[in-house]
Amino acid sequence: MIYLERFILPDMFEEQELCIGRAVENGGSLTTGYIDNIYPAGIFPGKGFSRADFEDITIFCGGNGSGKSTLLNLIAERCSLERLSPFNSSELFGRYCGACRAELSEGADIPVGSRIITSDDVFEYMLSVRDNNDDIAEKIEEAKSRYFDIKFRETIKFSGMQDYEDLHMQLLSRRKSRRQFIKEMTGSESRLFSNGETALEFFSARLGGSRLYLLDEPENSLSPKLQMMLAGLIEDLRAEGSQIIMATHSPFLLAIRGAKIYDLDSSPVDVKRWSELESVRTWFEFFESRRDEFLG
Repeated sequence: MIYLERFILPDMFEEQELCIGRAVENGGSLTTGYIDNIYPAGIFPGKGFSRADFEDITIFCGGNGSGKSTLLNLIAERCSLERLSPFNSSELFGRYCGACRAELSEGADIPVGSRIITSDDVFEYMLSVRDNNDDIAEKIEEAKSRYFDIKFRETIKFSGMQDYEDLHMQLLSRRKSRRQFIKEMTGSESRLFSNGETALEFFSARLGGSRLYLLDEPENSLSPKLQMMLAGLIEDLRAEGSQIIMATHSPFLLAIRGAKIYDLDSSPVDVKRWSELESVRTWFEFFESRRDEFLG
């Protein structure tokens, strides 16, 4: 399913007008105007890139600084997509974003629950799982030390709300085994996986249904094997009716069948097959030069 059909960026002249308008706002007039940061102006016109037409899976590929993440953030903000982590903005970003045009397919709307997911979201999730487990571990030690003391002490007499928690714990300790008491008082620790497995679990839990998803370098923290599993998950999403727009370096994701790939390293920006991309051909040539080591 294609919800977002195309995204149109300001051209060089529109960018100049945006910068001048902001400079005048800052300085009070055209002669005294100034602008501290023109980002994201200046990135795309020099590449001859003013419009992206989307398929059900579209990929932006390019080196650092090529504009991949900037494009995703512009699309996400223009389409009012849900997001967790903040992004690098600037004094011109909101004005620039307002000058972009997001054109939907005829009769289509952006589905509720559509979102952008960044590598920062995944890292924050992994940290929160570990922080949660650390907190629970501390509570477990406290519950262990209190179990026998509160179970066998004189029955607490309820005289006000200040006694409620202790009375509740005492009744619980007398009805439950020590293990059950500790679990009920502290909760359960999240199962710990490797960083890659935790990252894949994050995507599995948050991707599904018929929505528009923007994924910014989702391969971060994933081993090659897990990247291949993520590619399978993305293909399943397409079959469910989702549209995916992604920024990635991963050859395993670039190789998804039928994906439309914009090479942001080329000038002008061009649509290419994954096997034509310089980064992928570098990998190919590296392994090809050592073919005998695999076949020997």
